[in-house]
Amino acid sequence: METTQTTQVLTHQGTLTLLTAAVAKAEEIGQPQCIVIVDASGEVLAEIRMTGAKFLSRKSALAKALTAASIGAATVNVPEEIRTLIGLATGGNVTGLPGGMPIVVNGAVLGGIGVGSGSGEQDIEVAHAALTAIGAET
Repeated sequence: METTQTTQVLTHQGTLTLLTAAVAKAEEIGQPQCIVIVDASGEVLAEIRMTGAKFLSRKSALAKALTAASIGAATVNVPEEIRTLIGLATGGNVTGLPGGMPIVVNGAVLGGIGVGSGSGEQDIEVAHAALTAIGAET
C-alpha cells in the first residue's frame, strides 16, 4: 500500500512568469485583462486586474482558473448542456466560458489560469502565452 506521493508544485517563480507573460500578451494585443492563477487545490497564487479591464471579469477569471484546475482541461471542454446547471450547483465556481486552461507540466496538473475581459479568443490567446512561457502543455 502506497502511503506517500511525490508531487510537483507550481512555484512562486513559475507563477510570476505566467503572470508576466499573460500581461505582456494582453498589452501586445491591446486588451486589458483580469488574470487569475490558482494551484492544483484551487488556492489563488496570483491575480491582477490590468488597468482598463472590466472589474467583474475578475470573478469569471477566477471561475475559469478553478474550473481548469479542477477538471484538468480547458473550460471550453465543459459540455454545453451542463454549463448552466453546474455553474448554479457550484455557486458560479465552475464555468464553460473560454479563457480557462489547466497548468500541466510533465503530465501533472499544477493548477489553472483564468483570463477574462476580452473576447473568448483573446482570453485564450493570453492564457496560451502564459503557459508557453513556462513550457506547460497547451
